Amino acid sequence: MALQFEILGRFNRARAAQLILPHFICQTPLFMPVGTKGTIKGLTTSQLEEIGCQIILGNTYHLELQPTSQLIDELGGLHKFMNWPRALLTDSGGFQMVSLLHLADITENGVTFQSPVDGKPMLLTPEESIQIQNRIGADIIMALDDVVKTTITGPRIEEAMYRTLRWIDRCIAAHKRPNEQNLFGIVQGGLDPVLRDICVKGLVERNLPGYAIGGLAGGEDKDSFWRVVAQCTAALPEDKPRYVMGVGYPLDIVVCSALGADMYDCVYPTRTARFGTALVPEGILKLTHSAMADDTRPVDPTCACMVCKRYTRSYIHCLVTKDAMGSQLLSYHNLFYMLKLSRDLHSSIIEGRLPEYVCGFLQKMFPKGDVPEWVCNAMEVAGIDISSCCAPFPSSQD
Repeated sequence: MALQFEILGRFNRARAAQLILPHFICQTPLFMPVGTKGTIKGLTTSQLEEIGCQIILGNTYHLELQPTSQLIDELGGLHKFMNWPRALLTDSGGFQMVSLLHLADITENGVTFQSPVDGKPMLLTPEESIQIQNRIGADIIMALDDVVKTTITGPRIEEAMYRTLRWIDRCIAAHKRPNEQNLFGIVQGGLDPVLRDICVKGLVERNLPGYAIGGLAGGEDKDSFWRVVAQCTAALPEDKPRYVMGVGYPLDIVVCSALGADMYDCVYPTRTARFGTALVPEGILKLTHSAMADDTRPVDPTCACMVCKRYTRSYIHCLVTKDAMGSQLLSYHNLFYMLKLSRDLHSSIIEGRLPEYVCGFLQKMFPKGDVPEWVCNAMEVAGIDISSCCAPFPSSQD
């Protein structure tokens, strides 16, 4: 095992921890920006360090297509290749095949898909996914799992969960760098609590360095989403990191952290920036809106980032969707926002003031008190009293 996980503070189910990885000592809860091909679009690695980024996620599938894991390995690994001194996590490549490619066919052997280069059938096995990730050299590598959208029901969910458990053993056997890279298993099982429970138990028996909750953020309703997170975090080991894959909305991160999750990744903050949308305490701000044309305020007057200190909404409005500089500035701001959110969660847990922090967050986002019912239900399970910032729900007798 190439990590140490030390819990520094708790508030009921929430934890603030130190995650020591080969390349960096991280503070959790933490958000990981997605750098598909070894780059966060429009930002340099020094800018990412400047705003407090701790781990970047790289997509195995894209890196293997170009420049190839072979070349990355020959050039000293991905850290050196992209000039990033801090931690890296790579996914298994399975999700991209299922989401990006037509005719991906999953069998016991692996994922068969059409090559995007010449259309020939190609096979990604658990063994090959791990070999590619061993060459890339990230601090955390993910097991190849059988990915199914949560909105699918029936026997396919059960088949995928059991196959994910069989594949984890093949991943463990193929992993040649366990003292330098940490292999995380992925809990599957759709929205079925029984299947999720079987998967958690099976993965925990393998005593992995960390565990991910997969198969969410794929269109399921929010009530189902938080319940799966709550169930998995309650059943996973206390002394190992817990990673909710694909989660990037600020509200979701606050809720999942209150329920005991530690790590998150998503393209949302940078993708939404490219469409001219900024993340702000009130929710979002659309810089493309005509009202922004002569607005001389910063994107977020309460934000200390370089963009909010130096540029106006009017200037960014001129640039967004027309000039690369617009999406660069908003990507910088949005990632700053997400990384500050992570730090604020960490310090509020350590200082024993998580309920106050969560209430302040919700009051800004829902000034009328119309906090969604799923958030209220999740916070009740997390043991966090948010009654002061919630308007009462109409009872069924009304």
